[in-house]
Amino acid sequence: MRMCWFITTLSIIAFFLSPAYAYDLNPLQDLCVAVNDSKASVLVNGKICKDPKLAKADDFFASGLNVRGNAVPQLGFAANIVDVNKMPGLNTLGISIVRADLEPQGLTPLHTHPRATELITILEGTIYAGFLAPDAANIFKSRLFSKIMNPGDVFVIPQGLIHFQYNVGHKNATLLASFNSQNPGIVMIPSTIFASDPPILDDVLAKGFRLDKKVINELRKKFS
Repeated sequence: MRMCWFITTLSIIAFFLSPAYAYDLNPLQDLCVAVNDSKASVLVNGKICKDPKLAKADDFFASGLNVRGNAVPQLGFAANIVDVNKMPGLNTLGISIVRADLEPQGLTPLHTHPRATELITILEGTIYAGFLAPDAANIFKSRLFSKIMNPGDVFVIPQGLIHFQYNVGHKNATLLASFNSQNPGIVMIPSTIFASDPPILDDVLAKGFRLDKKVINELRKKFS
């Protein structure tokens, strides 16, 4: 009896001390094709599952990744996203992919993906990419990990860390970004800070960035 209690206690401790997995939870069924159903109330990974018997090949298929996506004004990049919203069969599978095209000097600004690690593969052009990791010895500093990459090069960005991609070449560049989440999420750092609704108090931004309030107001105008 005492041995049984010991094994049970050890199992519980191991469960709570085990490292967290940095990807979507494992599914409990083979198929969970996302479907819009206003009458349903049970969500799996934020989506409602279609009856597996009604699943079809098109649920696991998407086309068009061979072309540029929607352009982002002023930044010189376009994104073509294949996630659970475009391919319903991705629901619960913990994976998605994005094609990004950058014009010369095109930039994907500082941003994070709160739910996924990102693996980028350069298909064309020359990309300067990097991420910032907190400095364990000084929370007010960070370490920059960056590379200038060419076709065939691969770079990984750990989950949740601030990162960027910048076209340093003289021609258009294309990369594929793979994520270990069906919905990685994205937080654009500059616009999140300076275009919040309602706005953050001037005092908070001025003191946090050590800038004059006039500069803060100018930044707000640029991101509004």
